[in-house]
Amino acid sequence: MSKINPLFVLAAVLFTVILLIPTMLVLPFMEGKTNGKLAEDIQQPASTPAAKGPSADSAVEVAVFRTAQSSLEKLPLDEYLIGVVAAEMPAEFELEALKAQALAARTYYVKQIMGGGGGKLPQGAQVTDSVAHQVFKNRDELKQLWGSAYSWKMEKITEAVRATDGQILTYEGAPIDATFFSTSNGFTENSEDYWPNAFPYLRSVESPWDVGTPKYTSQTAMPVSEFERKLGVKINGNGEIGKITERTAGNRVAKIEIGGKTLTGKVVREKLSLRSSDFNWSLKGSQVVIETKGFGHGIGMSQYGANGMAAEGKSYKEIVQHYYQGIEIASAEKALTKVMARK
Repeated sequence: MSKINPLFVLAAVLFTVILLIPTMLVLPFMEGKTNGKLAEDIQQPASTPAAKGPSADSAVEVAVFRTAQSSLEKLPLDEYLIGVVAAEMPAEFELEALKAQALAARTYYVKQIMGGGGGKLPQGAQVTDSVAHQVFKNRDELKQLWGSAYSWKMEKITEAVRATDGQILTYEGAPIDATFFSTSNGFTENSEDYWPNAFPYLRSVESPWDVGTPKYTSQTAMPVSEFERKLGVKINGNGEIGKITERTAGNRVAKIEIGGKTLTGKVVREKLSLRSSDFNWSLKGSQVVIETKGFGHGIGMSQYGANGMAAEGKSYKEIVQHYYQGIEIASAEKALTKVMARK
């Protein structure tokens, strides 16, 4: 039996490898071509995000009564919410605060159309564009208001509204009264300390983020005669102007005795057109100088407080859960479906 020449074996192996290499290189491409993966990857790269569909808000039509024009304006809910957030909160605020505002605004609308908002409305209107409901401005009005800043402000507020698309605040499954105001005195109010009804989610909570913000303190002065006329009292000649006898859980004036009368802090605030019911005053010559802390009724979410929380890294969910106690963030689908069914 003759021995196999090693050189012959080596040559045979090399020949085989040379034949196999082209086949091995082609096979993967043949497989890709067969199952269509190569073509699919070219048409729709993995890095291309899926296109966003229509928002849940856009399917609902809102009828807003424009008070200045005495006319009805109809637009999709998302457009309405953009106009409300833009009118109610500065676009310069943190994005998470704007999201919290959008969530409160949507909840307010849903509550209103489900019959919980109260108040008489013109024929065909669901809400007005005033503080009686929620302040609203359309895009044309915002262009005039914002000027060259319109693009970035509109983009930011639109992002806030879309980020909360279809979400509302609920308590035990029902939309809440998502009240809000500008600035607290360091605390929010229990609802029954300013309004007739007590709501379990509108409780007094701390809001230290408001301290030192632009609207935290204010001062005004008015003649003694005007002060007496508006409150229906007479100031004693001993230099004292009443005495605070009771404060609320939110450290605002609950009751005050003045000129033989007992008045609530709310009544004093409204009659004197004060920014807050957390007030103090002093007599200086023929003038009563009044100092206030906070801006607004103090119930629900403080806007400046929300902005302060957002600046500290809190999310919009954390913000609303702080100011509205025991609530849940839920889908508005059922409520909005009912609205669509009525039309």
